[in-house]
Amino acid sequence: MNKLIYLKKFGESDLGYLSFFESNKDIPFSIKRVYFTYDVPLDGKRGMHAHKNLQQVLWCPHGAIEVVLDNGEQKEFFLLDSPEKALLIGNGIWRDLYWRTDKAVLCVASSEYYSEEDYIREYDTFLEYVKEGYWKDENKLQSIR
Repeated sequence: MNKLIYLKKFGESDLGYLSFFESNKDIPFSIKRVYFTYDVPLDGKRGMHAHKNLQQVLWCPHGAIEVVLDNGEQKEFFLLDSPEKALLIGNGIWRDLYWRTDKAVLCVASSEYYSEEDYIREYDTFLEYVKEGYWKDENKLQSIR
């Protein structure tokens, strides 16, 4: 499900622009939580986790943030460097985020409310989940740790 999407852009250069997305229309889930991360130092690294069930859409309204997605077998690289770009991330994907410009802002819309139990924070544990094929069979989630 991971994919870069381009948001609709409305407006004119002399008035400015508006971009948006809508739940269950432009993104495949209802939004339960929205948050943003800012004042991360240049080349700072955030993320460093995966989610068991949660899906997200990420966008960078200001600056540039590189997102590295890892399914345990291969990595994909995305650059969020325009307010018109958004990145859909499915569950079971490890993510590392790198601030490539000073003062960049990352916004996130999530399919679930915050739950610490949904996080996989250790990469070796994530690889154990991958080895068990947890994204292919959600019932296996309970059997691992």
